[in-house]
Amino acid sequence: MTRFSRLVALLLCALFLAACSTPAQRPDPRPGDRWRPAQGTTWQWQLDGRIDFGVDVPVYDIDGFENDRATVERLHRAGRKVICYINAGAWESFRPDHRDFPAAVRGRANGWPGERWLDIRRLDILRPLMAARFDLCHARGYDAVEPDLMDGYLNDTGFPLTARHQLTYNRMLAGLAHERGMSVGLKNDLPQIPQLVDEFDFAVNEECVQYDECAALKPFVDAGKAVLHVEYALPPADFCPRTRPLRFSSMAKRLDLGAWRRPC
Repeated sequence: MTRFSRLVALLLCALFLAACSTPAQRPDPRPGDRWRPAQGTTWQWQLDGRIDFGVDVPVYDIDGFENDRATVERLHRAGRKVICYINAGAWESFRPDHRDFPAAVRGRANGWPGERWLDIRRLDILRPLMAARFDLCHARGYDAVEPDLMDGYLNDTGFPLTARHQLTYNRMLAGLAHERGMSVGLKNDLPQIPQLVDEFDFAVNEECVQYDECAALKPFVDAGKAVLHVEYALPPADFCPRTRPLRFSSMAKRLDLGAWRRPC
């Protein structure tokens, strides 16, 4: 073998080893490196309209597509942490990536204009699409992610979804967030809290007082994790006495999730 051919062989070997040693996914940062909302913290949840920057709370939960990095940075400069809302369980016709979702994964309408349930069994299709959405949240500087509609198996989606499918999908979402150094909230999906509480950093719940379901969130409370909670139909006088002892972060909101809020 000539000196030149030996050099080529060595270079090819080095390139091969480097390629093989490169991880396919980002390493999950240590849990202590991720921000988590404190139990009992006050928060604002605004998914509609121009962001009201004047709400005196330490945590904002806002739409990840509609709010750019400058918005997140403005909230950070004011000392606030920011949660990135994305829809993980339904296709949305009004999102910039809507054409990336093939018709095969779009199910029945879920009752919201322009939305259809997703076939969460198709991880081969949905994982890269959700990874791209989580990348968007990360690139814009968000501290955490709130994936919505994480309980499709409890609904008439048009697909034969099971509890096992949902557990697999929800764990995938938690992994995507953690790989990017962001915390992640479990949205509703009360029946699976015992299996998922260790893998999620906080919970987001709608109307557990209205439907007498707050006891299901006790595993998050016992783990010292925040429960970010809203009621739509009840006034604070009706639900705050029940959720305050649990250290829930409770407030009344309107269904449009604009700037209006009435906290405990």
